[in-house]
Amino acid sequence: MNPLARLDQKFVWHPFTQMRDWLRREPLVIKKAQGAVLTDAKGREYIDANSSIWTNLHGHRHPRINRALSRQLRRVAHTSALGFANEPASLLAAELVRAAAPISKRSRPSRLNKVFFSDDGSTAMEVALKMSYETARRSGLSRRPRFLSLQGAYHGDTVGAVSLGHIDLFHKAYNGLLFGAGEAMSPYCYRCPFNRARPAREDARLTRRCEWECVGKVEQTMSKARTVGRPFTSFVVEPLMQGAAGMIPQPEGWLSRVAELCRGGGISIIADEVMTGFGRTGVRDARAARRGRLPLFACERESVRPDYLVVAKGLTGGYLPMAATLTTQDVFNVFLGEYEEFKTFFHGHSFTGNQLGAAAALESLALLQERREEDRRLRLQRSLSDQLRRLWALPEVGDIRQVGLVAGIELVRNWKTREPFDLRERAGIRVCETMTRHGVLTRPIGNVVVLMPPYCVTDEQVVRMVDAVERGVRALSR
Repeated sequence: MNPLARLDQKFVWHPFTQMRDWLRREPLVIKKAQGAVLTDAKGREYIDANSSIWTNLHGHRHPRINRALSRQLRRVAHTSALGFANEPASLLAAELVRAAAPISKRSRPSRLNKVFFSDDGSTAMEVALKMSYETARRSGLSRRPRFLSLQGAYHGDTVGAVSLGHIDLFHKAYNGLLFGAGEAMSPYCYRCPFNRARPAREDARLTRRCEWECVGKVEQTMSKARTVGRPFTSFVVEPLMQGAAGMIPQPEGWLSRVAELCRGGGISIIADEVMTGFGRTGVRDARAARRGRLPLFACERESVRPDYLVVAKGLTGGYLPMAATLTTQDVFNVFLGEYEEFKTFFHGHSFTGNQLGAAAALESLALLQERREEDRRLRLQRSLSDQLRRLWALPEVGDIRQVGLVAGIELVRNWKTREPFDLRERAGIRVCETMTRHGVLTRPIGNVVVLMPPYCVTDEQVVRMVDAVERGVRALSR
């Protein structure tokens, strides 16, 4: 066994991992990377098909981000944000506000123009929760603010973020630590009880036959809460696609309809774009994409303006842990007062506004908005769509869900019945293990195989990724 693998098994406890299984075999040790390719300690190469858990946007060791970090290292690596400002964090805040401007340009009240930095998606969500909770209390909306999220919701691992979650496998063990959050119906077209369409070899969102009952159920949940005197004050949602729920995409129009319900009921919107932000959700039609700036945030696709925008993962291009919560002047004003009034937002992180993270994020944002890079994302969206079509020929593929540069392939016993595999059968894991043997790395979500490559991936590498999925699915029946 590789000595590094031996050290890992002796000392490291891995996230979301059954460590008994981990200790049964030699772990793969990544030693280096370039672009979309990872290399292990034995010199074997793999395509990074999930962008190193949804974080890497432009590829590994991108020369421009490397140079940005090198320049910043010659100045200062980190200073406290408690009592001091710094150059890259100040510039990044301004750039994030500018990047988010299209979300709110046609809406009122004021646009997203305040930025609070933190460390990762969970902590950025905690910031949004605390801000929205205290804003509702101080403005007289509610003495006990309540949050609403979707079935299958996953918004992070800190206690507040876990409280919003509705995946028993991840969250049930911590029930004693959590506050209660409301649960609204998720628009899971493939398994929706209101979808009257027969199983077909096409994305279930496109073949669905329904009357938007899923939106009606959200409205019903909100209305019932008001009737019993416990209205929701904030709605938390991953726009366009729920990630850890199993890559559950929302049909076109769902997000804008639910946003209207929130506005009509005085409910603030917290958009969790930890996974969906920074170009991941692409455009509605990559073949007919308009000229001009491509959307950076999923909310833009349906002209929805959140009161809080939570970003992380791809913020630094996948280089360093950094996150941000954007909100409005109105929210900011709630926390303004004289010192003795103690209206301060009492929350913080040691590495808030870290200079290295901010420097990487600034360069990543600059790359994202260049025409050449936008064209690259359009090509990747088209290429991924073209290659995924051939997987419909496999009887164990029940649904293929693509939103921009994100795809989820749901595995079933037979597509005609939609019967799921029992999680104990490890169908998704087995497919991904086969993919690893064919030089492609990704991680499943239960019975859903995820493809979310870096934007630098080539057409040839996309073909290899989908080839590996096909091999893995075919191996299920052997």
